[in-house]
Amino acid sequence: MSIITDRLTFMGLTLPPPVQAPAGVIIPFQFVHVVGQRVFISGHGPQQSDGAIAQPLGKVGGELTLEQGYMAARLTALSILGSLHRKLGNLDRIAAFTRVFGMVNSAPGFCQQPSVINGFSDLILELFGSEIGAHSRSAVGMAELPFNIPVEIEAEVLLYPD
Repeated sequence: MSIITDRLTFMGLTLPPPVQAPAGVIIPFQFVHVVGQRVFISGHGPQQSDGAIAQPLGKVGGELTLEQGYMAARLTALSILGSLHRKLGNLDRIAAFTRVFGMVNSAPGFCQQPSVINGFSDLILELFGSEIGAHSRSAVGMAELPFNIPVEIEAEVLLYPD
């Protein structure tokens, strides 16, 4: 077991399996692409523990509350960590979270995107600590996101040298 896996277990959290794409959807890219010590993480959305796209769907500030958006961002963090774990084999290989780009499916007039994406940042900082978990971040509103998910997040991490 790794330190991060132990922390996840202690917190009662589990990493979801690969996302179950909707019927007819082709995914012609890697969710995690490792280039040397840099790891590029494609946009992920919130997942249920079985790999399905998590509910509720819709726009934050419309069909979803700020709190529901925050929880969707937290589930998205677990989705990203699941993909990283499958690719890297051990989350303890992560030396730093460097960049996070958070997108919020926003109702007209909703402007609290940073508070939504805090669901991601808070969990990463809790799991990895203030040194490894520290990251630069953007949180922006979008008119639409794929499959009507409330949050999509992409990121980049740096690995410890081999």
